[in-house]
Amino acid sequence: MADIFEEVDEDLKQENYRKLWERYGRYLIALMVLIVGGTAAYVGWNKYVQKRQIGYSDRFIAAIDQAQAGHEKEAAAAMAELAGDANAGYAMLARFREAALRRKSGDTAAAVDIYETLADDSSIDPAYRSLATLLSVMAQVDTGDPAALSAKLKPIATDSPWRNTANEYLGVLALRQGDVAGARSHFQAVSDDATAPAGARARAAELLKTLAQ
Repeated sequence: MADIFEEVDEDLKQENYRKLWERYGRYLIALMVLIVGGTAAYVGWNKYVQKRQIGYSDRFIAAIDQAQAGHEKEAAAAMAELAGDANAGYAMLARFREAALRRKSGDTAAAVDIYETLADDSSIDPAYRSLATLLSVMAQVDTGDPAALSAKLKPIATDSPWRNTANEYLGVLALRQGDVAGARSHFQAVSDDATAPAGARARAAELLKTLAQ
């Protein structure tokens, strides 16, 4: 008797499954299609992104090779083109490299324009914006207005990964303005900074000796 009840119960289960499948089966199939399709799309997108990243890297390295071969202008043009096509990270690197190449090839004004654009770009990490400001000042240290350049550097000299270099150049700019005491102050800041690179501290100490004579 128990076997009969079990058979009836099993038949009822199968009938319920059949009815559920008839009612919701198409939705389950659609869900499976979405899952499979979504997975394929995700994998495909990852491959596409990786391919683009490899392409950016290849173009970046090719431009560096051009520069090392002595073709700075061509390399700078290639970097500018890459900056227009690449994602944010590679675009920023390409712009920095382009500016350096422009300056090396004698086009300081173009280099400064690029550095200033990077410094004003709020989408870039503040550390790199500060670096762009520093490099802009370095490109103009001999010819630019020393007071204006000093004003740009002062925020970097107090709280920045580039503070020691900023203080070195602030010292140079102070000397251009005849402010020996101010120059000593900036060189002393570098000399006293235990975290400063050994070369920077040595330069600062030597300059302090020179100014003391």
